[in-house]
Amino acid sequence: MITADDLLDALHGLGVTLIAGVPCAFLTSVIQRAMDDPTLSYIPAANEGDAVAMAAGAHLGGGRGVVLMQNSGLGNAVNPLTSLCHTARIPLLMLVTLRGDPDGPEDEPQHGLMGAITTGLLDLLHIPWCDCPADPPGLRQVLQQAVEHMDHEKRPYALVVRHNDFLPVSGSGAPVRCLAPVEPCVISGQGGIVGTRAEVLSVVQGVTQPSDLLLATTGYTGRELYALDDRRNQFYMVGSMGCVSSIGLGLALTRPDRGVVAIDGDGALIMRLGTLATIGHIRPANLIHLVLDNGQYESTGGQATTSPEMDFAMIAAGCGYAAVVEVESLDRLAEELGHRNGPRLLHIRIHPGTMEPLPRPGVPPDQVVSRFRSFARG
Repeated sequence: MITADDLLDALHGLGVTLIAGVPCAFLTSVIQRAMDDPTLSYIPAANEGDAVAMAAGAHLGGGRGVVLMQNSGLGNAVNPLTSLCHTARIPLLMLVTLRGDPDGPEDEPQHGLMGAITTGLLDLLHIPWCDCPADPPGLRQVLQQAVEHMDHEKRPYALVVRHNDFLPVSGSGAPVRCLAPVEPCVISGQGGIVGTRAEVLSVVQGVTQPSDLLLATTGYTGRELYALDDRRNQFYMVGSMGCVSSIGLGLALTRPDRGVVAIDGDGALIMRLGTLATIGHIRPANLIHLVLDNGQYESTGGQATTSPEMDFAMIAAGCGYAAVVEVESLDRLAEELGHRNGPRLLHIRIHPGTMEPLPRPGVPPDQVVSRFRSFARG
């Protein structure tokens, strides 16, 4: 058996900067040690798909991310693993526990099917995997194999963790470190429709700093940002709907010296509202979260979202954001983009409709990733 310290020591040697995940009893000692390690950013994700996106954000910033998950949550991660990481060639290391192991001790009934199909599902996802070794030299060898795959193929690799693979250790289990003191959040602004998506994105491009890192949610937002002006500091997310704020969190922690602007949509945010709680808890000061709200899933046919009955500002404030603004004009948007006491959520109501004609990005997703990562590391 190996210890959590064996794993973290090896991960440090491989340049890991961020660990995100959802707890599993098989990984208790690993999570405790990661939480206690001042050199790592440990993020308690709301779900496994968000954890994948956070690790993807670390890669975009020039770091290396690790995802911890129970196999029962692997299904939650399928979308970002396939549509984002595979498509855009974003590598990350996964530690997937094998609850319901057919060759292991009896487990809870809900783990039976997933235990039997976990490794087959990884194969189906084109994610190579290896059982967690029982000794430190074997662990280092397997992790080196994983890194070689990730660096060459630029895609995920999984380590399958079984019952009692890690020795139990004492650990504080202290709350995850926040990056800023928590203070009461004041909601400001009058709200109201401020203009079109293109007008909002033009302001974002016009007033953000040249060194800022811009992330655009999937659909029309990324396509309009590209059409207005294609830049190396812009990431056009593909697939992985709802994950842009999680990518932004991972990126902001990896590059605290850069401003990060995550441009979200109302339908996308609704899909993964749990990330607001994670962002509000970690509180990266350099993250601005824009929510463009037209009440529609516009790029899939204009179906209505539930945003008219929601209060994004109150939700973000309740989750611990440092500042929340109901933007009432393009001038107010420009002003707010100049502040960096984040995380800040700017709720921006926009008209439905898009630019005509609206091109798709002419840069393949993997090239968008490579040039963005190069820019972020510069």
